[in-house]
Amino acid sequence: MANKKNFRTFSYAGLFAIAMGFMEAIVVVYLRKLYYSQGFDFPLKTMPSDMLSLELVREICTVVMLILIALIAGKNKLQKFAWFIYCFAIWDIFYYVGLKLFLNWPPSLFTWDILFLIPLPWIGPVIAPVICSLTMILLAVCIIVLQEKGYKVHIKRREWALILGGGFIIFIAFIWETTRFIIQKGYLGKLLIFSIDQRFLQVMAQHRPVSFVWLVFILGEILILTAITLIMMTIRTSRK
Repeated sequence: MANKKNFRTFSYAGLFAIAMGFMEAIVVVYLRKLYYSQGFDFPLKTMPSDMLSLELVREICTVVMLILIALIAGKNKLQKFAWFIYCFAIWDIFYYVGLKLFLNWPPSLFTWDILFLIPLPWIGPVIAPVICSLTMILLAVCIIVLQEKGYKVHIKRREWALILGGGFIIFIAFIWETTRFIIQKGYLGKLLIFSIDQRFLQVMAQHRPVSFVWLVFILGEILILTAITLIMMTIRTSRK
């Protein structure tokens, strides 16, 4: 019975996240029809600041919805965290599945994309957030399944430091190109939410990404995977 209930929760939460991913993809279809009728590519086209303000609100609302479903599904704080990253990851993967179905985009997993706007534009090849999502699913499933099987899953400070440190390093990898361009253009003093600054938007419209810092990204992934391995080793040791 417990296994059936777990499977049902995973299925319902996953379907919720898939629906969110498709819904977000449909919104992006509309935006690209309006601003990228010839196909999305860098450099970006300038959008009105009020439209980008709405995009920021949409991103915030998306995160709030994912937090709320995690609060409903999780039985304790650790599970709530796990359900959040599980739903976030499913949503992100199926956002790209939706874009592929609706627009036949991206042409390659190494195509550059705008990933997020807060606190400044995150950019990177599509494969990078997909790898992050798969890692989040792995961590979430480990926590939830082991807890539901009766194991006392406790993430120590060492593992939290690895997870948070790895996540921060990956964040740096995603904002690296934007930050480099901002510094190059003399906007260092404005590392805030730029999207409502029309002058900044005009400057960003000149930006074409050069290269993704794969070594930085891989370092972040290694730290998180190390944390998952340590968690699993702790569980195995406690069983003996």
